[in-house]
Amino acid sequence: MSIVTKSIVNADAEARYLGPGELDRIKNFVTTGERRLRIAQTLTESRERIIKQAGDQMFQKRPDIVSPGGNAYGEEMTATCLRDLDYYLRLVTYGVVAGDVTPIEEIGIVGVREMYNSLGTPIPAVAEGIRAMKSVASGLLSGEDAAEAGAYFDYVIGAMQ
Repeated sequence: MSIVTKSIVNADAEARYLGPGELDRIKNFVTTGERRLRIAQTLTESRERIIKQAGDQMFQKRPDIVSPGGNAYGEEMTATCLRDLDYYLRLVTYGVVAGDVTPIEEIGIVGVREMYNSLGTPIPAVAEGIRAMKSVASGLLSGEDAAEAGAYFDYVIGAMQ
């Protein structure tokens, strides 16, 4: 939910007009919209590069997951692991565009630890992959843009812990 929708829903629930603080937050949201869209576009257009490089980094740091018996052992399981990284990158772009973590929370974080635990997937390895994506993505963005996107990567990483 964007800050605009959230502000309106909250004000309406209280049968009141938007307050000055809410209007200022909405104004900031609107004025930073072009930058957030630019960040999301860069991440989207670079997704294959981000996923490949992050996967390579993760597999180097966690060779146990691509070794026999590991959760990403074999071509099919490695592809599944990379698919999951792609999923989390997509969630990050949703958060960036919305300027809020709500889409990340509502679409893909609730229950993720339970799911990975039930599958025997090492959650620290998933978090490592997301950290690697953040690192790769940061190298493609300006400092300010990297900080903006980084907050959403950090939110996903935090949900894994």
